[in-house]
Amino acid sequence: MKKVSHYLQVAFYLFAGVNHFINPDFYAGLIPDYLPFHSFINFASGVIEIALGLGLLLSATKKFSAYSIILMLIAFIPSHVYFIQIGGCIEDGLCTTMTVAWVRLVVIHPLLILWAWSARK
Repeated sequence: MKKVSHYLQVAFYLFAGVNHFINPDFYAGLIPDYLPFHSFINFASGVIEIALGLGLLLSATKKFSAYSIILMLIAFIPSHVYFIQIGGCIEDGLCTTMTVAWVRLVVIHPLLILWAWSARK
């Protein structure tokens, strides 16, 4: 089961990273207005997610990648807070109920952090 979880996590970050390039508007709307260079942030996030997902595959970089994913997820928290502040709806983008927006921040995000924590060994 641990191997399945591991490869699912690799696939998750590879897919998420690639999706930054396939569907950049989806992510761009989640970047808080107070941050500059939205396109660069979106591009860099995609590259980092791909690199860290691949890093989970190698024993030499697995621990570093797992800890870096945790730091990346912490860095994404302002995006989740911003999504809640704007009412959980981005024009021509992701639109959810406020309950779902809060669940993404308070439940799903910590679970992703725990998942990355479990990959460090």
